[in-house]
Amino acid sequence: MYKDRKLYVVEIFGIILGLLWLTPFYMMIVNAFKSKKEIFTNVLGLPESLSMENFVDAFIDLNFVNSLFNSLLITGISVTIIIIFSSMAGYALARNTSKLSGILLLVFVAAMLIPFQSVMIPLVSIFGKVEMLNRVGLIFMYLGFGSSLSIFLYHGAMTGISVSLDEAAIIDGANKFQTFRHIIFPLLKPISVTVAILNVIWIWNDYLLPSLVLSESHATIPLKMFYFFGQYTKQWHLALAGLTIAIIPVIIGYFFAQKQIIEGVSEGAVK
Repeated sequence: MYKDRKLYVVEIFGIILGLLWLTPFYMMIVNAFKSKKEIFTNVLGLPESLSMENFVDAFIDLNFVNSLFNSLLITGISVTIIIIFSSMAGYALARNTSKLSGILLLVFVAAMLIPFQSVMIPLVSIFGKVEMLNRVGLIFMYLGFGSSLSIFLYHGAMTGISVSLDEAAIIDGANKFQTFRHIIFPLLKPISVTVAILNVIWIWNDYLLPSLVLSESHATIPLKMFYFFGQYTKQWHLALAGLTIAIIPVIIGYFFAQKQIIEGVSEGAVK
């Protein structure tokens, strides 16, 4: 009887937390259908009418197709490159037991402590002279800023993979790259999923670095969202409609990749 009561308390507490977590989404979706005046007079209430005008205006003002393409391109290429190079670097550092390897790993770990603001101005001033800075330069910067944590995670995951696998592959005639590509990297799937999730969340939602680097024609969705907030006015009705549109690709992406995400996280938790 005591266990049943305790279970009910936990369930009620979980429902309350769930409602609190869903509250921002409710307010965003509900207010996306309201006019600017109605938002300020009735924030929590339902809209008087389900007009799609805000969504149409936000879609046009965001130049959504172009902004979505830029976000997908930058995020996809950046995360792919981070996973490839970080996994190879983590493999090399883990299999090399020299002092230099330990020093390099320490350098990567220490780099995580450097705040972006401290290198922001010199980085932009140096790369600002490069005409191809826009998306290519931004992807290169994401590789630099995202590699430290990713290499650290891959290096930790490599400690759980036996060196005997490498030795067996070499005996069978495989070189280092073939050993990594066909044997080691598939075993790193759980940590690769973790690295991908962390970097996708960071890069997709990043505003500061793209605002310093990208031109208006190459602007991502977070950068375009800023245009709803001017110096003298804030178009909350369009901003909320734009946010609602912006989360749709994320939901669709998670819907198709949820199996891989859940499996990867579960395997990583078991290990």
